Amino acid sequence: MPGPLVAGERVLLIDPKDRRYLITLVAGATFHTHAGVVTHDDLIGADEGRTVTGSTGRSFLVLRPTLNDVVLKMPRGAQVIYPKDLGAILMAADIWPGQRVLEAGVGSGALSMTVLRAGASVVGYELREDFAERAQANVAAALGPGAAYRVEIRDVTLGIDETGLDRVLLDMPEPHHVVEAAGAALRPGGILLAYLPTINQTALLRQALDSPATPFGLAETQEILRRTWHVEARSVRPDHRMVGHTGFLTTARRVEV
Repeated sequence: MPGPLVAGERVLLIDPKDRRYLITLVAGATFHTHAGVVTHDDLIGADEGRTVTGSTGRSFLVLRPTLNDVVLKMPRGAQVIYPKDLGAILMAADIWPGQRVLEAGVGSGALSMTVLRAGASVVGYELREDFAERAQANVAAALGPGAAYRVEIRDVTLGIDETGLDRVLLDMPEPHHVVEAAGAALRPGGILLAYLPTINQTALLRQALDSPATPFGLAETQEILRRTWHVEARSVRPDHRMVGHTGFLTTARRVEV
């Protein structure tokens, strides 16, 4: 969204210690932090990239948030899929505009908004109504109310109504129970992708995908590790902390049997 900041949009405030705050601009409102108070009216109508001064004299850099910022800072009901995995999912599942995607286990909506922003339409199946409501609210806040997004309160293990799907994305504890239904719902060549925290769950899924009775081939499992670096003058080294294991990504292609 180019141009000056406007009331109703989200902005990111970054203090001198790189602490980040995601706020929604409201005329007449104020944002309070231990580093000082920032008046929203000082931001509305201004360009992003500027620095504003809070009530204590501390400065804040003002930017529109990236999707990475939104995922990490947005309200959540369930644990979100982290950005390092979201990017890998877009590539592994080969998401592109116009696709029809089923997502089971929408959680807080991080994967939903990532797939929607890539141009696909998403139907979500979610067991918990509070998670479904949170996901829909987060998607609307990030992408606007016109996103091609629908969430149903239902158990994907009991079946999938949609047919001819391009992709099936599963973020749930027992995706091996969905393999048969996903095979029937996907078009030939479509991709199933599952995100799982443990290798035992992943092994059960791979057993189901590798069975001769299922219409899937080219199954593959990977995990993504991310290490940042400290680079300051001559001090160049890996950061002391890194984002290691968060989940296993397993993909398979729908083939003819």
